[in-house]
Amino acid sequence: MTAQDWIDRRRLRRKLGFWRLAALALVLLALVAGAFYLGGAERRFPGGAQIASVKISGVITEDDDRLKLLEKLGQDPSVQAVVLKINSPGGTTVGGETLYHAVRRLAEKKPVVAEIGTLGASAAYMVALGADRIVAHNSSIVGSIGVIFQYADASRLMETVGVRLDAVRSGPLKAEPSPFAPAPAEAIEMIRRLVMNSYDWFVGIVVERRPLDEAVVRRLADGSIFTGEQGLANGLVDALGGDVETRRWLEEEKGVSPALRVVEHEPSRKGGLPFFRSAVFSVLGLSPDAETLSEALFGKGAQLDGLLSLWQPFPGRSEQ
Repeated sequence: MTAQDWIDRRRLRRKLGFWRLAALALVLLALVAGAFYLGGAERRFPGGAQIASVKISGVITEDDDRLKLLEKLGQDPSVQAVVLKINSPGGTTVGGETLYHAVRRLAEKKPVVAEIGTLGASAAYMVALGADRIVAHNSSIVGSIGVIFQYADASRLMETVGVRLDAVRSGPLKAEPSPFAPAPAEAIEMIRRLVMNSYDWFVGIVVERRPLDEAVVRRLADGSIFTGEQGLANGLVDALGGDVETRRWLEEEKGVSPALRVVEHEPSRKGGLPFFRSAVFSVLGLSPDAETLSEALFGKGAQLDGLLSLWQPFPGRSEQ
């Protein structure tokens, strides 16, 4: 064997080694992706009569894909009933409002049950109100009927560091309240009117959807949270239990066949990237529902703006 033959053989071996490693990496990636995909195959291609299950979790914001999913389920003749699996502290008032109306439209076509897990507060409870029946566990957290508008006052910090911000406004309430100066009384009153208008609307939904007088609802709607057991006693939920209670009601009250299987449905996200992104986030122990790395690490709460109907706007704080 000549020196050139030996060099050529080494090059060939290195090339073969590279492609073997590349093939192994592709196989491993395919296995991971396949596990996630096939794990959801039943959800994607359910077929046959079924009870659809939809998760409402995390901070609620406007979500066109979820709204389209609920509309699709309402039009699907194979879906005999829908169970909303709620585990959320709430979110933006607009997010809760749009989802509530979508649930109401769905409930006009087929039975809908809201099954509250650990948490169903504020805008999440608003969404539950759209269902025909609300089921919670004894230790679930429900309620927190109310609206909040938060703003920061960094004026003292700016004074400390020697920074002053001036502005030319078209009116005294433009861009108020501002984080760069204490809010004037007129701005506080403006925000109060805005918050109370949304609050009255929220209370009106509870009065409309629950067997309670307005005076009782307003007494409960002071931002308080309740356990599922307290919620039942106060008329905020209909029954205690979980899957068993939900199925019992659907079968006995709505005539849904006990033979039907429950099939989980998820919003269809555009393109193939979201699927792989969810798979990667799941492998890393992050939320598979997050749309960005920042959202996966810090949650959606840091991106919220506008009026909130949220039990705890920020971790570790309990302002109502």
